[in-house]
Amino acid sequence: MTELRPVRADDLEQIYGISLVTGDAGSDATGLHRDGKLIGHIYSAPYVMLSPESAFVVEDAEGVAGYIVGVFDTVAFEERLERDWWPALREAYADPQGDAESWDADQKRIAAIHHPSRAPARLVEAFPAHIHMNLLPRLQGQGMGTRLLDMWFTTARKAGVDAVHLGANAGNHGALRFWSSRGFSRQQPPLVEGSDRTVWFGQRL
Repeated sequence: MTELRPVRADDLEQIYGISLVTGDAGSDATGLHRDGKLIGHIYSAPYVMLSPESAFVVEDAEGVAGYIVGVFDTVAFEERLERDWWPALREAYADPQGDAESWDADQKRIAAIHHPSRAPARLVEAFPAHIHMNLLPRLQGQGMGTRLLDMWFTTARKAGVDAVHLGANAGNHGALRFWSSRGFSRQQPPLVEGSDRTVWFGQRL
């Protein structure tokens, strides 16, 4: 049986694992990284630890197989990351030096810990909340992503959230199709700058 439920602290290691095996534009990034937790340090674990009230998982007989995480106030969350999340990681990982073009995947992720990228300010102003979602292949195509999204939307609406954004890897064509089919619209200038790497989406709730 498959269950959708709020995240628990003991889900964290499995969520780190999902972040890794979906971390290369939706494909397995295990072969790219020596440190398998780096992707999760950025895109999933801080939400589980700092905003568990807006994090949900789908679990089947084999364990946690997908998650949706997010926050209702992006600006406030970024401030909290600077205060409560990034400092310990910056102590643990030295900021990469030298030519960024020569960095490997680990160094690029570590650089993102020291110099986090932020969504475009105008996008955040228009769509203050944001989400990240990933599913393992064994649960893809079964409607679980839609169910997780609906669960998050219900919680967000109860909290007074009226708009949410997300950034999808431009090379993850399955994700682009999914978000477009679930009521999200691609955002254009002047809300966002043109990018070869990220497609920004927004939706009113």
